[in-house]
Amino acid sequence: MRIHILSLFPGMFSGPFDESIVKRAVDRGLVEIALYNIRDYTLDKHHVVDDYPFGGGQGMVLKPEPIFAAVESIRGERATPVILLTPQGRLFDRVVAEDLATYDEMILICGRYEGVDERVREHLVTDELSIGDYVLSGGELAAMVVVDAVVRQLPGALGAEEAVSEDSHANGLLEYPQYTRPRAFRGWEAPEVLLSGNHAQIEKWRKEQSILRTLKRRPDLLERVDLPPDKRMILERIRKGDC
Repeated sequence: MRIHILSLFPGMFSGPFDESIVKRAVDRGLVEIALYNIRDYTLDKHHVVDDYPFGGGQGMVLKPEPIFAAVESIRGERATPVILLTPQGRLFDRVVAEDLATYDEMILICGRYEGVDERVREHLVTDELSIGDYVLSGGELAAMVVVDAVVRQLPGALGAEEAVSEDSHANGLLEYPQYTRPRAFRGWEAPEVLLSGNHAQIEKWRKEQSILRTLKRRPDLLERVDLPPDKRMILERIRKGDC
């Protein structure tokens, strides 16, 4: 996969992308990440990338010329998806991350200030994503979230291939509680079932805890997920107080 990121502050990515899973994926040749400074695609000597909005108003708006020039320079004649990171986009979630992970290439545009000229949205961008109902100073942090979530979906990016399938939200539910050594810490014991060696009981406990945690913390998820019969039975027992 090739990921191209357009930003006014490409230096922001040097820390997050030089560590952890993204760094390992790059080193393994699973993904290539290229950073571009939008200012490099301006034509004036002052490298102006923004201007006052027509009609007045607060803040500045990113000009269309350098953004179009950057994208067209990168993609050439290829039909590469162009994604704008913006609070107005559709909500980025697990399903979107899995879909993006199937792409061979994509271009991410990091918005700034009051946003981008609307002609970028209308004639250049193919998708718009938001990581939540709040406003950040720019799209850089959102782009980091998108890249991290997508890269971990790539085969070989994680040490344990089953890890992605067990993540929170991977099956529409929150993940079950996790414990490790020491067995007892300040008088708090790890659940006995996890130390029993009975894998069937451990699996049963984890399913119950996953559903219970989702019911307590994110009941809205249960309204959207299509639970298999065994998990539906567990949910009904929990609601009746039998678990």
